[in-house]
Order: sequence, then structure tokens, then C-alpha cells
Amino acid sequence: MDYPTPPLVIYIDVDDTFVRTYGAKRIPIPAVLSHIRMLHAQGGVEMYCWSSGGAAYARGSAEEFGVADCFTAFLPKPQVMIDDQDVSEWRQLLQAHPAGDVMATAEDYRARLASR
Repeated sequence: MDYPTPPLVIYIDVDDTFVRTYGAKRIPIPAVLSHIRMLHAQGGVEMYCWSSGGAAYARGSAEEFGVADCFTAFLPKPQVMIDDQDVSEWRQLLQAHPAGDVMATAEDYRARLASR
């Protein structure tokens, strides 16, 4: 049986990824917000916004900065993960830093994963 090519699944954190908090002030990180919009526009990606502040906080932050429509869902960041394999052993997991990867396309990420 042939299965369709799965989308590139991307989880994006809130704090210090697309928004910085300085006291009571929330400061957007424009390059990351643009990256989120670009990846969404390219298609073939499924993005999830998550935060240790919870799903409602993740959704509210994405709405505040105009990127909520780019995400499939909003999730709390996990505290416990039960899996038979250590995360460091996942072949199909790439951690991208917001300061260094803001111009990468979905194809760039796929190529990096394929070379692992």
C-alpha cells in the first residue's frame, strides 16, 4: 500500500523563540515570526505551537503576534515523555535554534534530516 508523503512536522516554542518578555513588556522577534509565516505559506508542513505555560498561553501568544492561523494546534510542552527510544537517538528529529535557522525553508530542513 502506498502512503502519501507525510508533512514536515514542526514544533515551535513561544518564550524566547518568537517573543521575549522584559518585565511586563512582550517583545516580538520579527525574524522568527516571518519564518513561521514563510514555512506556513510553503505548504507541506504541519506546525504546532507549544509552551511550558500551557496550550492556552501558546494560543494566546500566537494570536497576539498574528501567527495563530499558521498552527495546526496549540499544546503544553511535555513534562514526561514515555517512549522506547531516547530523544537523542531519534534519526528524524532536528533541533533548530531560532537565532540561526530563521531563513531555512521546509526543503532545507528535509535535506538536513535526510543527511543524518
